[in-house]
Amino acid sequence: MTRTPSYLTAIRDSYDTVAADYVQLVEDPAQLDPLSRAMLAAFAESVRAVDLGPVADLGCGPGKVTAHLAGLGVPVFGIDLSPKMIELARFAYPDLKFTVGSMTALPLRDDELGGILAYYSTHHTPPEQLPTLYAEFHRTLAPGGLLMLAGHAATDEPLHLRPAQAYGGHPVSYESHLLPVERIAELLIRARFLITARLTQEPDEGAKRTFATILARKAEHPLAP
Repeated sequence: MTRTPSYLTAIRDSYDTVAADYVQLVEDPAQLDPLSRAMLAAFAESVRAVDLGPVADLGCGPGKVTAHLAGLGVPVFGIDLSPKMIELARFAYPDLKFTVGSMTALPLRDDELGGILAYYSTHHTPPEQLPTLYAEFHRTLAPGGLLMLAGHAATDEPLHLRPAQAYGGHPVSYESHLLPVERIAELLIRARFLITARLTQEPDEGAKRTFATILARKAEHPLAP
């Protein structure tokens, strides 16, 4: 039996612990800033246009963004490592499909997806594990399929954040690893994605961290970079 890596255990257990508070404290997509809403809308329009298969919301948490995409006409389902998060998502959105699973070994066939959304869900992954993660994204996307990767980013040098209190003061054991946008894009290119757009939102009065969104697609021809 394959042993679950310790960082995945930490992510699962931590989000199981904070799940009830998380769903109350994390804002709905309709309350996001205009740029973030626009990027989600652009992704939704793009995956509808290519029409290559369903979209997987990876690290979907309680399903708020999954439901937002569904409301934009996207055939979408959610996958999350935390059983508690999936339980909350199924309760809140019974008409949508939610499954417990890991982004590092997705329960999906090769070329099955028309799109992948990884929305603030990869920053707990150690940098040395990101090639495995991005390889799974590439494997499960159909040729021409689209990826939207969004989350916190470092400015100049990688930033490693140790466990702290989160969501209602619960202690958590996960760590966060923030990389510069250029490094994330480089890793995606090495995983044979074509970068189509990137947006960096600098911190303002309401935010402490840089936010980055990258749109990419899987090359339609296997020999393409």
